[in-house]
Amino acid sequence: MKVEFNKVDFDSQLDRLIELSLQEDLGHGDHSSLACIPKNKIFVNQLLIKEDCVFAGEDVISAVFRKLDPGAVFVAFKQDGEKCSPGEVVYEVEANAHALLAGERLMLNLVQRMCGIATYTSKLVSMIRHTNCKLLDTRKTTPLLRFLEKKAVVIGGGYNHRFGLYDMIMLKDNHIDIAGSITKAVQATRAYLMKNNLDLKIEVECRNFAEVEEAIQLQSVDRIMFDNFTPEMIVKALEIVKGSAETEASGGITEDNLKAYAETGVDYISIGALTHSVKAIDISFKAKK
Repeated sequence: MKVEFNKVDFDSQLDRLIELSLQEDLGHGDHSSLACIPKNKIFVNQLLIKEDCVFAGEDVISAVFRKLDPGAVFVAFKQDGEKCSPGEVVYEVEANAHALLAGERLMLNLVQRMCGIATYTSKLVSMIRHTNCKLLDTRKTTPLLRFLEKKAVVIGGGYNHRFGLYDMIMLKDNHIDIAGSITKAVQATRAYLMKNNLDLKIEVECRNFAEVEEAIQLQSVDRIMFDNFTPEMIVKALEIVKGSAETEASGGITEDNLKAYAETGVDYISIGALTHSVKAIDISFKAKK
């Protein structure tokens, strides 16, 4: 269920984000630059990597500075997904000096975070590369930055889970408890999808073996999520599923136990930490001397 990026939608969201972010930062003028930099001065700034990382965010760099200076010229030394080392210059931007200074912080805030997500994702993906398990993100993202954060996961070698509440049915514990049971929740969901002519995959979160048995017997569930199962429990749960649905492990999965979960044979592992608490990469944007 990997979700491909809609380029038109991505560009539209990015443009809107940049527009609002610049309004927030610039207010009625960047008086620091206006006070001491000639209005028409053209300069070159370099994006310098200061720690090992996987680069992500080339779309952001060009979009930010073209918004401020349509005549901006870019030289890329690295592309999304490439590994970078401290001291490497990954981008040069030639533009109006006021544009460079006005867009610097916004661009860095976004690119540093995207690089952090891509780097951490790449690290975890490398740990389970010997298996067929795919690493998924979650909806634990920064509001309004989800489209960038999920793209960074893909750049790092991971896969996207659903983008939002609209593109997949995911019946979690609260849905099940409020509906009355997995059976009632799934039956109501099937009726709803048919009535509204919607073609959406159905995933069910299971908390124990009995719920796995119940979900499988319905024969209309596309994916079973094993919620807070141990690796040993997942091995047993997979024997119940017997390949009749996709499987996903979630909850309590860290770097320390990721390999053990992947080696169970589960199809997917979802980890909120890919986006919700990742460390930004140290990057600077300095005038070229």
